[in-house]
Amino acid sequence: MSVDRVHELRELIAPLVVSPGRSVHLARDFDPAFYDGQVSKDGAAEALAWSIELLSDYQIRLAAQDHYGLLVVIQAIDAAGKDSTIKHVMSGVNPQGVDVHSFKVPSQHELDHDFLWRYQQALPERGKIAIFNRSHYEEVLVVRVHPELLVRQHLPPEAVEGDVWSRRYQQINRWEHYLVDNGIRVVKLFLNVSKGEQRRRFLDRIDDPTKHWKFSAADVAERAHWDAYQQAFEAMLSHTSTEWAPWHVIPADHKWFARLAAAAVITNELVRIDPQFPVLDDAARTAMAEARRGLQAEG
Repeated sequence: MSVDRVHELRELIAPLVVSPGRSVHLARDFDPAFYDGQVSKDGAAEALAWSIELLSDYQIRLAAQDHYGLLVVIQAIDAAGKDSTIKHVMSGVNPQGVDVHSFKVPSQHELDHDFLWRYQQALPERGKIAIFNRSHYEEVLVVRVHPELLVRQHLPPEAVEGDVWSRRYQQINRWEHYLVDNGIRVVKLFLNVSKGEQRRRFLDRIDDPTKHWKFSAADVAERAHWDAYQQAFEAMLSHTSTEWAPWHVIPADHKWFARLAAAAVITNELVRIDPQFPVLDDAARTAMAEARRGLQAEG
């Protein structure tokens, strides 16, 4: 592994991290069209390939060591590129070691449990990576923008008194701290797309027959709540970026840079974990040597 390459990777993602305690204003602090001027579009393809190769190597180590799991949380407004980011960034990893969960509208059974319950069921095992395409943060985003959804959760009166959202931020932070304490590292990516770019992508889905399956009139209708969502995103980033699970704001107007940045963040976390192949004890090495002699004798 090239130390210089890892240093470049960390330099790339440094401007994207939300420092714990920072009050985020998206329009002021994070440009959706930003990209690192040191990286060209062609250079990004090479860097992404290298990052995927490194990610694949560390995934094998993660599985072999069987001590840590990795949870990758991806949040964004519609058409920001969640699906394509997952497709490209995880293209080189062993599919047996990765689970992708796309959380849709909760069922009545799920609503009859606490708001974190269904996400708890999908956490990665040790040695595996789980990707949440939308996540427990929907509970402080879409539910906040559409408070009628909170009524569907049949909470007792005391649970909806006062500042519900501040309590949920605290509960999420404590839950993620618990996960990290138990060996489940948490990487959080917010794909930050502009309203103009979202419009362009929606029109592309309408005009291109091969993309009609991606189009949803409901997604377009949600544009009426753009400002409310931006405020909800800002509050989420401000209150839930912690030392143990910081947010990274990924500029998403340029897909080539968004994919590189997302891969860099995920790969960097695996490098930080630095999983190692297990070292065999004397008994295991003796058994392996005997097996080798037996196999050679067959020849």
